[in-house]
Amino acid sequence: MIFSIFIVIVFALSIYYIVSQKKLSEMKSDFINNMTHEFKTPLATISVATDAIVNEKVISQPDQVKHFASIIKNENQRMNHQVETILQMARLDRKDFDFKFVQVDIHQVLDKAIESLLLQIESRGGSISFSKEAVNTALIADAQHLQNLFRNLIDNANKYSPEAAKISLSTRNEPGGILVIVADKGIGMSKQVQQRVFERFFRETSGNIHNVKGFGLGLSYVKAIVDAHKGQIKVQSEPGKGSIFEVFIPFNL
Repeated sequence: MIFSIFIVIVFALSIYYIVSQKKLSEMKSDFINNMTHEFKTPLATISVATDAIVNEKVISQPDQVKHFASIIKNENQRMNHQVETILQMARLDRKDFDFKFVQVDIHQVLDKAIESLLLQIESRGGSISFSKEAVNTALIADAQHLQNLFRNLIDNANKYSPEAAKISLSTRNEPGGILVIVADKGIGMSKQVQQRVFERFFRETSGNIHNVKGFGLGLSYVKAIVDAHKGQIKVQSEPGKGSIFEVFIPFNL
């Protein structure tokens, strides 16, 4: 009987690990496919813009040269951002983030995060509002990582809004810290997706999600930074009605 129980347990564990490895393999394959697409697209654009600049009809027109040069610059910045995303994943694996905890103002951090994405949001006809309700805004944190955290949330809110994004940010004081709320009226998420949304490589594979490219690393990075600040993050969402992310950051670590 003991031997039979042992065999059943080993068999069950084997099935569990096989299924887990299969899921991991599928997520990594999806990551590689997405990464290939993300790099091929800007490279192709840069190649076309470079060929256009050296064209005799274009090289004699300063405005056209400036236009194609700006395209090359933008695509180069896009590639740099993708490389940085992959490096962030490697740092998550090694857990060697270089944190510099100092006193920062949460409203200043959020203002910079909004400023970095405002042009993208407005170019799609979207808008973003910021309600500064928190009175005590100073906390001990890494300003750069905190800015990246909220930049990722705002960027997601913009990308996962099928039309002009309507994004709202608000802050308020809670016992022991500050609560930041990032809300949108985008495509939303099901309960099943919400349970896995902070997993690395995870991306929803249905609906409009196919129209949004990425590595499935943004929210896993967000969760890692929140944990490093000993905070908490929650998500509320309904398909077709948008998402609300609540991030609590304590005043002191």
